[in-house]
Amino acid sequence: MNNSYSHSREEQDRYPDEISLVDLAATFIRRRRVFYAVFLLCTLGGLAYALLTPEKFDYVSLVQIAQKDSETLIQTPETVIATLETRWLPEQQMLYYAENESKLPFSVSFQNTKDTALIRFTTGTTARQKQLVEKVHAALIEKLSQHQENLIRIEEARINAQINSLSTVIDSIAGKAIIAGKAIDGDGTALSGAIQKKSELESALQNLGNLEVIVSARQSIEKTGPKRSLIVALAIVLGLMLGIFMTFMVEFGSSVKKQLAEDGQK
Repeated sequence: MNNSYSHSREEQDRYPDEISLVDLAATFIRRRRVFYAVFLLCTLGGLAYALLTPEKFDYVSLVQIAQKDSETLIQTPETVIATLETRWLPEQQMLYYAENESKLPFSVSFQNTKDTALIRFTTGTTARQKQLVEKVHAALIEKLSQHQENLIRIEEARINAQINSLSTVIDSIAGKAIIAGKAIDGDGTALSGAIQKKSELESALQNLGNLEVIVSARQSIEKTGPKRSLIVALAIVLGLMLGIFMTFMVEFGSSVKKQLAEDGQK
C-alpha cells in the first residue's frame, strides 16, 4: 500500500500540471455559487420568455383559381404562386412600409394542393395582428381575382369570336342549301361539323369559372407557438452547460490573477 501511495505521489510530482477528477470536483464545489447563479438566470430567463411571448396561430385563406373547364385551369398553380410571391406580396410589403415606416410583421406563404385548383395562403402570427392579416390576405385575393377575371374575359372574347365565325359559316352553308333546294353531301358534312363545333364552344363558354374564395384568413383552432415546454427545457440545458463553463472560467481567472500576483512579488 505504501508503494502504491509513493507511486501516486511520484506521478503527481512528475506531472504537476495534470488535473485529476478530484481537483475538478473540488473546483466545482468551491465555485458552486457561480453555477447556481448562471443556471437560475438562464432557467428563469427561458421561463419568462416562454410565459411572456404571445401565442401564435395560423391564419389560412383558400381560393379556387379560375377554370376553363373541369380539367383545364386558366393559369397553372405554379404561375399563380410565382406571381403572388414576386409581384403582389412585395407590393403589399412596400405599401405597409410606406404607411408605417417598418417592415410587415409577418410573412405569407402560398401552397397548391397537388392535382387541384386550390391555392392556400398561410400566415403564422399573434392574434393581435389578425386584422392586418385579414387586410393583407384580402388585398392579395383581390389582386388575384382581378387578374383572373381579365383572363376569363379574354377567353370569353376568343370563344365568342369563334362562335360568331362559325355562325357565319353555318348561315352561309344553310343559305346555299335553301337556294339550291337540296343539301349537297359536302356542304351537309361541313354544316354538321360547324354546328357541332359551335355547340362545343358554347359549352366551353358556359364552363368558364371565375376565382372562388373558399376561406378568408381563418384562424386555426390550436395555437402554433410558442412551444413553452420546449423553450423551458432548452433553457435548463443551456443553464447547465453555461453554469459548468462559467464555474471553471471563474476558477481559471482566479488562478491566473493569483499567478500574476506571485510573479509581481518576485
